[in-house]
Amino acid sequence: MKKLVLAATALSLLAGTTPTLAAQCKDAKGRFTKCPAKPKVCRDAKGHYAKCKK
Repeated sequence: MKKLVLAATALSLLAGTTPTLAAQCKDAKGRFTKCPAKPKVCRDAKGHYAKCKK
């Protein structure tokens, strides 16, 4: 019984986060639009953040 309650709670938490991700890619009328690209993250040889070369 505890496993069932735990699983239901986990699913409800996951389902609650999905609409916020989809809402970012909607226009003012509520229609889906193309999402803006995420900025590219560049790293150097040591794994530290560095400026991306164009």
